[in-house]
Amino acid sequence: MTTTVTHTEQRDSPYALTHLDALESEAVHIFREVAGEFERPVILFSGGKDSIVMLHLALKAFAPAPVPFALLHVDTGHNFPEVLDLRDRTVARHGLRLHVAKVQDYIDDGRLRERPDGLRNPLQTVPLTEAIASLRFDAVFGGGRRDEEKARAKERVFSLRDEFSQWDPRRQRPELWQLYNGRHAAGEHVRVFPLSNWTELDVWQYIAREGIELPEIYFAHEREVFNRNGMWLTAGEWGGPKPGEPVQTRLVRYRTVGDMSCTGAVDSAATTLDSVITEIAASRLTERGATRADDKMSEAAMEDRKREGYF
Repeated sequence: MTTTVTHTEQRDSPYALTHLDALESEAVHIFREVAGEFERPVILFSGGKDSIVMLHLALKAFAPAPVPFALLHVDTGHNFPEVLDLRDRTVARHGLRLHVAKVQDYIDDGRLRERPDGLRNPLQTVPLTEAIASLRFDAVFGGGRRDEEKARAKERVFSLRDEFSQWDPRRQRPELWQLYNGRHAAGEHVRVFPLSNWTELDVWQYIAREGIELPEIYFAHEREVFNRNGMWLTAGEWGGPKPGEPVQTRLVRYRTVGDMSCTGAVDSAATTLDSVITEIAASRLTERGATRADDKMSEAAMEDRKREGYF
């Protein structure tokens, strides 16, 4: 006698994975694949929500053993203090190794020049690529997701970079059946994106499910901001506000966190995880599309930077 299992019965099975379970399982598999294929992987860790989720997944992947990778942060010098504070507390709590490459050091010794517009996010490429080369990292985990931006949507999970850390979309490799090819020549490395198939909503739902701590600026709070090109920016030493850009106190939160000079806040009353999730579910703009000035410099701004070595 043949027994037919319906889709409804499969979905209601106590052994069926939720979509978050499936995403978590995929990310854990990716971390373990890299640990098996590469000699010196590193996790890019800024203290932002995506890198925090990525580290949480790495901790799960190797528990009860420690994470076998170091962390790397490219510090622009214009980071939000709340984010750096959580970064340092997280590193101390888990006994991790953190390498910090500082954009300011490169400006001070003349290897980089300050931009007239004050943006430092585009200046991260050189410190990042030199840190990868000098510390001989052969796999670099990034928190990029395909839903964020069209150039990131072109990335494979394993993204090959040449000896100059440059990205060529034509060298992307097929990844059928979750088979990942980490082969690379001497001097090359692979960028790895465990969150590729996640959405912003997935990230927040996972944070809620796992009880992951975040910097408080991801939740609504009163903040002094000014308007520039339609974005609410935080005043700071980076060069804002200019004359004619009055400072206001508004109830805002951040959907994404980067350099203060290019990361805009959004008007929001969402003070809890549930209210943030509800807000994101109703949004029709990606987090980078709504709040990142560095992605608006040109239609291909992100892709141009990725070709040069940006993450």
